[in-house]
Amino acid sequence: MAEHVAIQAEFLEADLKPRLNAAGAGRGHVFFVDAAHFVFGTFLCCLWSFTRIFVRAASGRQRFNVLGAWNATTRELIAVTNTTVVNTETMCELVRKITALGLAGPITLVLDNARYQRNAAVQALAEELEITLLFLPSYSPNLNLIERLWKFIKRRALYGRYHPTFADFQAAIRETLDGLPTTHAEPLKTLMTLNFQQFEDVSLMAA
Repeated sequence: MAEHVAIQAEFLEADLKPRLNAAGAGRGHVFFVDAAHFVFGTFLCCLWSFTRIFVRAASGRQRFNVLGAWNATTRELIAVTNTTVVNTETMCELVRKITALGLAGPITLVLDNARYQRNAAVQALAEELEITLLFLPSYSPNLNLIERLWKFIKRRALYGRYHPTFADFQAAIRETLDGLPTTHAEPLKTLMTLNFQQFEDVSLMAA
C-alpha cells in the first residue's frame, strides 16, 4: 500500500498541481471528469421516531446517467446526460462540448481509467482538439474532485426523499444540477477546494 501512496503523492506534485496552479493563474483550464449513475430507488438516511412508522420508497432499475466535467477554477459543470449508457460516444460528446466553449489556453481533462475514457477513439479526438488527457493512478478517486460533487447531489436531491416516478427522480437531480452555480454556489466553495486527501490504504477507496 505504501507504493500506492507514493504513486499518488508523485502524481499530485508532478502532474496535477502544476496544471492546477497554471489554471488558477489564468493559463489554461483543468476539468475533472467522471460519470455518476443514479439508480431510481431508495436512498436511505437516519430517522428517529418514538413509534414505528412506514416510509414510502420507490423502486426500479432505471438509471439517470450524468457524465460530467468539473472546471476546477471556475467551479462550473459541463455535463452530458442520458437514461441508457455511458460509453465512448458519450465521452466524445462531452469532449466536443468542452471544446465548443471556446476557452483560451490549454485544456486538461483529469479522469480515471474507465474503458470508455481510455481508448483509441477518445484519445484520438482529444489529440485532434488539442486537449490533454491526464489519467489518474489506479485506486485514486480521492484525487478526482468531481467525486465530491456526486455525493453532494445525492445528499441534496435523493437522500431521505421519496420520488414517486422516474420522471420525478430525474427532475430532482436536474434541479440540483441547474442550481450548482446559483443556489448551491456557497456550499460548493468550501466543498470543492483543491485540497486532496491521501489515504494510507487506497484500496479501500476503489470504486
